[in-house]
Amino acid sequence: LDIPPGESLPFFTRYANEVILEDIRKTLENFGVKFDVWFSEKSLYDGIKIPKMLETLKKNGFAFDADGATWFKATAFSDDKDRVLIRSNGVPTYFASDIAYHKNKYDRGFDMVIDVWGADHHGYIPRMKAAVQALGRKEEDLQILLIQFVNLHRGGQQVSMSTRSGEFVTLEEVIDEVGVNATRYFFAMRRSDSHLDFDLDLAKSASTDNPVFYVQYAHARIHSIFREAAARGVAMPKPSEVDLSLLVEPEETSLVKRLSAFPGEVEKAAADLAPHRIVFYAYDLAGDFHSFYNAHRVLGVGPELEGARLVLSEATRVVLANALSLLGISAPEKM
Repeated sequence: LDIPPGESLPFFTRYANEVILEDIRKTLENFGVKFDVWFSEKSLYDGIKIPKMLETLKKNGFAFDADGATWFKATAFSDDKDRVLIRSNGVPTYFASDIAYHKNKYDRGFDMVIDVWGADHHGYIPRMKAAVQALGRKEEDLQILLIQFVNLHRGGQQVSMSTRSGEFVTLEEVIDEVGVNATRYFFAMRRSDSHLDFDLDLAKSASTDNPVFYVQYAHARIHSIFREAAARGVAMPKPSEVDLSLLVEPEETSLVKRLSAFPGEVEKAAADLAPHRIVFYAYDLAGDFHSFYNAHRVLGVGPELEGARLVLSEATRVVLANALSLLGISAPEKM
């Protein structure tokens, strides 16, 4: 208590930062998110990163000194005015640290940087794109995803949240309430630039109205078929051992077509930075399998057709498991 503020404040600042950061790490670990590198913004100001960035911009002709400050020549990229990088008092602006941070990423060997921003920062995109080009990179070397707000609903009512009044629900609390699988699924099932209404009651329900339950249940259903087959002494055939031309029912052909579309959906999801495509695909595939399962028996339909339908079921299981794996969601064998 007798420690002067000049000594105590830095200590408690470091302590608070460590405690808060550790809490964030644990939450993300529980959520299934792993960062390879944790980068401190403070290091941008303590080291040579900002001076090196300024050196590069000046060398490329996009930074200059005027009125005691250092400026970014934003007007060269159709901005309405040039932007301050270093204030006249020698303090860097946030824009300067942002540019230095991106330069650091490119210097570490990455050919593309993907930023995830809140939608309220959309006006900052042209400036940051210009800065990347001024560093000597292509405009497309920086991709920016804008994330809209999430509205939580419980009991048919929107959960009230306000940062000013200190009312909020943490990610950890959502995970504790509905589980990791449902949380990941619901967050991934909309485009990043679309508003998300997260129904906590729906996410907890063990019914086919719950989309993540619906998809996982399809995977579990297939395993139940295989367990029944094993109980009957029916061995799983290899695809080369069955006549797949026997799969002529509408529900069967729809399922085959859906399965064949999976590689293309993964490719599009990766190219568009759109994981929601995998969510939609998994849901549609689960729907196709449920329709097939409800319309046709797999076992006890004669050895040839039985073999073909077992192979179709196994192919569906593999693709469902792969889709869920890409989303970081478990594929249970029993539910």
